[in-house]
Amino acid sequence: MTDTAAILDGSRLAVLTARFEGIARKMANTLHRTGRSGILTIARDFSCVVLTAEHELLATAESLPIHVLRGPDVMARTMAENHPVLRRGDAFLHNSPYHGCTHPADHSILVPVIDDAGVHRFTVLAKAHQADCGNALPTTYMGAARDVYAEGALIFPAVKIQEDYAHNMDIVRMCRLRIRVPDQWWGDYLATLGAARVGEREILALGREIGWDVLAAYTRQWFDYSEKRMADVIRAMPAGRVTRTSTHDPFPGTAAEGVTIKATVAVKPAEALIEVDMTDNPDSLPNGLNLSEATALSAPMVGIFNSIDHTVPKNAGSFRRIRVHLREGCVVGRPRHPTSCSVATTNIADRVANPVQCAIAELADGLGQAETGALIPPSCGVVSGVHHGVPYVNEVYLGCTGGAGTPFTDGWLTILHVGNAGMCYQDSIEIDELRHPIFVHARRLMPDTEGAGRFRGALGAYSEFSPTEGEMTVAYVSDGNVNAAAGVRGGLSGALSAQFRRRADGSLEPVPACAEVVIAADEAMVSISCGGGGYGRPHERDPERVAHDVREGWIDRARAEAVYGVALAADLTVDPAATQRLRAGAER
Repeated sequence: MTDTAAILDGSRLAVLTARFEGIARKMANTLHRTGRSGILTIARDFSCVVLTAEHELLATAESLPIHVLRGPDVMARTMAENHPVLRRGDAFLHNSPYHGCTHPADHSILVPVIDDAGVHRFTVLAKAHQADCGNALPTTYMGAARDVYAEGALIFPAVKIQEDYAHNMDIVRMCRLRIRVPDQWWGDYLATLGAARVGEREILALGREIGWDVLAAYTRQWFDYSEKRMADVIRAMPAGRVTRTSTHDPFPGTAAEGVTIKATVAVKPAEALIEVDMTDNPDSLPNGLNLSEATALSAPMVGIFNSIDHTVPKNAGSFRRIRVHLREGCVVGRPRHPTSCSVATTNIADRVANPVQCAIAELADGLGQAETGALIPPSCGVVSGVHHGVPYVNEVYLGCTGGAGTPFTDGWLTILHVGNAGMCYQDSIEIDELRHPIFVHARRLMPDTEGAGRFRGALGAYSEFSPTEGEMTVAYVSDGNVNAAAGVRGGLSGALSAQFRRRADGSLEPVPACAEVVIAADEAMVSISCGGGGYGRPHERDPERVAHDVREGWIDRARAEAVYGVALAADLTVDPAATQRLRAGAER
């Protein structure tokens, strides 16, 4: 046995951490470069992770937090429980929201890494959002689905898709017959499988190079170090217990006033523990907004990690210092089959992460964040139709902002939503127009839509697009039409979202927030995304930042004076004396 205590000094720990993170990045690079759907190759809606053989999250690369903080551990455990004998060459297809996956659209491939002696050492997982997953309607977000049967997706609870590196073609044929774009799905499946196989290859090489005993010691020490970092951060926080709410707009299957989500956050420095209680929330809903267990656990952790030192590692070690309390049969809990979890990664999940980070902001200035703007506007909708006689389906990201003001920065303009953390990219208009029969008329930021504050939220975004051939269906589940992203510590709310059909005569027709809207060739889909909430009082904002925003066209002079108390000269520089008078008058 190698003397691992001597080997694993700080520098060796850092090197091995970089090696595992590099493996996860190689997996991600493979998926990004070889996928077929724009949702993968343009928007990058996927995640790649490495877990230990004990199903502990080890490395995540640049993954979506809502995909990976929790869930991969349960998915890997399901794989091992359903298949007690794991062999090299095995691969498993998993998308069941009842067994650890986020939602059915996130097809995942798990590969156990088996050493030359036949011992299971690690598991690699590649998760890729699908353009189409076989739903009853051409969308992967079925907000109005009453249950999983109405949703219609094929559900795979860690089903063996490869044995001895050979495909189970029965399952492949099932998917090809059910999914609207079978060749596109097949390409995405191969890209996801290829990413997992790259991870397997690299870890096998690392184990042969370093030694499996050294890697086992590394994982234990890395988790202990990560737990200590998290404990130190929590011990430096003020003790407190705060309850915050955030309300999702009314949708089909909700109450008339919408769905109010309550999060109670308890910070316990003496125990180096943060607890989040999500049990006091409504029962599961007869629609697709329900969270899976994976997203119900991950969303509060997104809010926590958004609120503390960002250098704390996100892995099974730091997770030991977090407790999330759920209940079965709750909209934010453990869903019972056949509850639909079609939209589990976004809408209600954001209404969980947001109040958690706002609650932490109430504990002390310098912690937490305001609310990030809600999803899913039509600019992030699933577009479908027929082009040259061939069906097409894909999700587009044509303009969504919504970043929250923080204690130190203005809102992240391209975060997309709080559970995404900016890991998905906004689409290139030119590439979208090349790949799909659409024409993008406009994409721009909307002035005066930010949540004002010491640090303001991101502005909302406007986009408008049309089909170039025949009709196009745009499916979306747009929250934030009624309930804006809230500010904290005196910060103001961001602007609301909205959606319209532009008729052939140029008029705008409001369309529902949860819908599949058919856009004719002489019409256009208009999407307005939410602005982010502000952090701190607007009159605390640095006047030079306000002047910069005016010069950029993000706010106008009237808003600068009325909301921020900043007066500008004719050349749009700050007038210090007039600004002082404005702010002094507001204080009286």
